[in-house]
Amino acid sequence: MFKILVVEDDRDLNRSVCSFLNSSGYEATGALSAVEAYDAMYANMFDLIISDIMMPGVDGFEFVSNVRSLNQEIPILFTTARDDLAAKQRGYRVGVDDYMVKPIDLDELFLRIGALLRRAKIASSHRLTVGSFTMDADEHTAYLNDEEISLTNREFSLLYKLLSYPKKTFTRSQLMDEFWDADTASGPRTVDVYMTKLRSKLSECHDFEIVTVHGLGYKAVIK
Repeated sequence: MFKILVVEDDRDLNRSVCSFLNSSGYEATGALSAVEAYDAMYANMFDLIISDIMMPGVDGFEFVSNVRSLNQEIPILFTTARDDLAAKQRGYRVGVDDYMVKPIDLDELFLRIGALLRRAKIASSHRLTVGSFTMDADEHTAYLNDEEISLTNREFSLLYKLLSYPKKTFTRSQLMDEFWDADTASGPRTVDVYMTKLRSKLSECHDFEIVTVHGLGYKAVIK
């Protein structure tokens, strides 16, 4: 099930959107501010973000800029009462993928979410298959030739990320920011330890390899 973060300071609207998404087959989490959204993102992996622009404290532009500094891939949809070109241009510059003007038509929102998820190439089943290797994000299981491979939650998340975007290089810092707590005492080289463990557990898998990009980080290369 896709997880969607709804960042909207209007409590009633936030509740309405989350209720609609939950009844439409998604798992929605509401946040009334950017600060609440950051906390939610540290605790969960979301597939898409819906964010208002005009919010107290950190506004939508700053929020999206901060998200994009950590995660370049997650689809982001802006919802706002502002329908001026300058706001749209600024939104696209900071990394927004789509834009809706309030009042929000929920049926249209549903269609736009589906299009964004397809555009992001996220499989609707949350199931990823590379040759004889499969991963199921809902069940958090991984199989090689129908034999289950035991992965920790973090190992699973790291590998699923790499295989979701084959040939894309992720820096150690990007992976640390996404899969470790902000206050962790671990350094970026901790990622190396996890990659070594993954390579060991996947030593019998010949359908892809985890490649070290010297000076940067790691990528998955499908053979």
